[in-house]
Amino acid sequence: MSFAATLAVESPRCDAHLAQAVGQLACLALQREMELTPKPGLVDQANAGAHHDMDLATFRASLAAISPWFPVFFQQGVEGHQIDARAFLSQIRRSGLDCERTMLAATGGVNTHKGSVFSLGLLCAAAGRLLARGEALGCEAVCAEVARLCANLVQRELTLPSAAQSAGERLYWQHGLTGARGEAQSGFATARAHGVAPYLQARASGLDEESALLEALLYLMAHNPDTNLVARGGMSGLVWVQTQARRLLTQPAPTINIRKNQLVALDQELIARHLSPGGSADLLAVSWFLAKLDNKGQPKCCC
Repeated sequence: MSFAATLAVESPRCDAHLAQAVGQLACLALQREMELTPKPGLVDQANAGAHHDMDLATFRASLAAISPWFPVFFQQGVEGHQIDARAFLSQIRRSGLDCERTMLAATGGVNTHKGSVFSLGLLCAAAGRLLARGEALGCEAVCAEVARLCANLVQRELTLPSAAQSAGERLYWQHGLTGARGEAQSGFATARAHGVAPYLQARASGLDEESALLEALLYLMAHNPDTNLVARGGMSGLVWVQTQARRLLTQPAPTINIRKNQLVALDQELIARHLSPGGSADLLAVSWFLAKLDNKGQPKCCC
């Protein structure tokens, strides 16, 4: 039985129970991504990747600090399910900023989970809104609700040159990259097509959880227009990483050990180039969350 179906059977009316359960799922998604090893250029159990200001201990402190917020986002969705989408987005983003401040206090000012707070916070809130309306909490439904909440977000926030203050905003004007806003506005199209589907397909083929997540990460690195990579290495850095990931994916399917060795080698190359696919890491956590939340449990749900 899927996560969503289990919740429906066990507690059809208990909002508090559902808030804790969905919030815990979001935390587990971040834990799975955090501990997954080897992740090219990223902090994992082997090394700090291309980062000099954070390590696994930093991420653990960050996750402990932000974890209590995900049930809050869900409950706010329940309580605000009748609020207009744009007004609700403004409300939930204020809570998101409070969560970010909690994160920064725990990490000494290091940005470990800003993207994940935005993405998973929206997904938890969307799930709460759906529950309050009596709708299923499946992958497609939750992503569609996020898309409604973020309708025209890119146009509203990134199309004015005077507003280009953050790194993401500058990258939009320099390269047309829409970043986390664009992914949310699309209902997490990249995560669904290149994270959820490959993960479910890998699991269906018999791969264990860790190996399936590593395959999903490679697919995301191959297809995601990752603004973290562009911020560090320009468009050439993004193209290089996408090319390397696609090269590995187009080769004959390797054994688990060979794949891990390939990723270890790619990790060293990204470290040498100071490249970190942090956006793809965020989408990997989103992908796992959606795969576990989905009430159909089939790859075709999110292709």
